[in-house]
Amino acid sequence: MRKHDFSCRLMSENKLTVDDLIYPVFIMEGENHREPVPSMPKVERLTLDQLLIEAGLLVKYGVPVIALFLVIDERSKKSLMAGEPYTVHGQDGIIDEDG
Repeated sequence: MRKHDFSCRLMSENKLTVDDLIYPVFIMEGENHREPVPSMPKVERLTLDQLLIEAGLLVKYGVPVIALFLVIDERSKKSLMAGEPYTVHGQDGIIDEDG
């Protein structure tokens, strides 16, 4: 793991710097919008255009990694969920009446 400079910096035992940070970002659909995450003070959901602005600031401050989390609205979520996660044939996903 310590062959590469990046992983070596992440695993350094004796110091904590901006090099060790991973910045979580919650992305949502839309344009030019930010909204607070109620359960996480000072954390916001961002649209893609706002993410680009935020990423520019992170580069300026030297944060090396962004962890992206997609926020899916409830209407879209229903179409992505498995119809029946435990099927006889072991496949999940949306299936028809013939299986």
